[in-house]
Amino acid sequence: MYLGLDLGTSGVKALLIDGDQRIIGSANGGLDVSRPHAGWSEQNPADWIRACEDAIAGLKAAHPAELADVKGIGLSGQMHGATLVDAANKVLRPCILWNDTRSFAEAAALDADPRFRAITGNIVFPGFTAPKLVWVAKNEPEIFAKVAKVLLPKDYLRLWLTGEHISEMSDSAGTSWLDTGKRAWSTALLDATGMRGEQMPSLVEGTEPGGELRRELAAAWGISGPVTVAGGAGDNAASACGMGTVSAGAAFVSLGTSGVLFAANAAYLPKPESAVHAFCHALPDTWHQMGVILSATDALNWHSHVTGRSAAELTAELGETLKAPSGVIFLPYLSGERTPHNDAAIRGAFTGLAHNSDRPALTQAVLEGVSFAIRDSLEALRSAGTTIERVTAIGGGSRSRYWLASIATALGIPVDIPADGDFGAAFGAARLGLIAATGADPVSVCTAPATAETIQPVGALTAAYDDAYQRYRALYPALKRLAG
Repeated sequence: MYLGLDLGTSGVKALLIDGDQRIIGSANGGLDVSRPHAGWSEQNPADWIRACEDAIAGLKAAHPAELADVKGIGLSGQMHGATLVDAANKVLRPCILWNDTRSFAEAAALDADPRFRAITGNIVFPGFTAPKLVWVAKNEPEIFAKVAKVLLPKDYLRLWLTGEHISEMSDSAGTSWLDTGKRAWSTALLDATGMRGEQMPSLVEGTEPGGELRRELAAAWGISGPVTVAGGAGDNAASACGMGTVSAGAAFVSLGTSGVLFAANAAYLPKPESAVHAFCHALPDTWHQMGVILSATDALNWHSHVTGRSAAELTAELGETLKAPSGVIFLPYLSGERTPHNDAAIRGAFTGLAHNSDRPALTQAVLEGVSFAIRDSLEALRSAGTTIERVTAIGGGSRSRYWLASIATALGIPVDIPADGDFGAAFGAARLGLIAATGADPVSVCTAPATAETIQPVGALTAAYDDAYQRYRALYPALKRLAG
């Protein structure tokens, strides 16, 4: 048996698979986010452990014999979080999360240093880890002085599981300290942020062993033999392992809280000016690119809150047949945008409203706005040398066939819907646990699920969608000028 642990922003998911990758069961532990000031987003790492214990307890209650037979554990986690511990492994302050924007000025200052883009292959975004440490140094110097290790969220869970300070390439590529091409910490970038190499965890590949489960935890879970803990992956790379998106040309679109267009690459292809993320993959000698939009289902959830209708009710009002864009355009920049604008301050807008712009028209515009934002990411990935001929859809938003038809038509490529199953980050983490424990070939393990259905672009609406996309593209600079 093999266990995947996925530490998300809203909870920990534990998923158990057998050696044939059949899902045995899963359980969850919930989490909340603290927002003590505008733009801040934090969690207490002790809550991660509690949520993980809750999830494991759920699995143990439902599948005690199978849990007792676990040989490998894989980890997945929300990226970029700054978990600071002292020499005794005591947490010094709440973890500053990926969606915390307090360090926007520090990020801009680091990004102005050309070494960061040259070495990491990425813009220094406000959500990344390095600018958070610069912020702590400026605003909480007494805490900064005590920092012995900086750990990413899943790697703090690893510390609890194994007692080891270890990370892996895919998650570490989102810190702004990793030489992404060489897959190693950059001394120059650490020096530029007042950090030292010994404050970083050691690095392994995501498919390699990254510690062994502590005996006392194994005993508490009913496990008698040794358990290998894999290096694991950041959440998107783990999802890619779950979806089989590990070879060049494979891609998926994720419609979660945020939106991700993810493509696997056999080579390192950075183009930071496009605001595309170029990160290491969880598999050795493999990289990936991501276009990231900050509000995907979040945009529909916002619309749901404003209208007092559920997301399912709103999309149902549109029917099954894709409509031509109405002239109402929505820009989904509710909390800023990453790809392609790298603009934490920009905010969303509706344009083209008329007397006949009813609720369904606004819903249609919201779905189209997210589809066009994903096309922005596709264009950015293409400019960085990546060719995507089709994508597989995952995430909560992929339940809407209307939305998938909109995305297929906006992108001009087919969208595949996987057969029923759980192919997310926890499943990918379990696969990494299997690989690390058994030495299995990663590509043979990380296969793609069967396709249940393919949504083709609606050819009759291609021209109308292209015209609407060009209008959408023209609105960002106009909005930027108005915002000052």
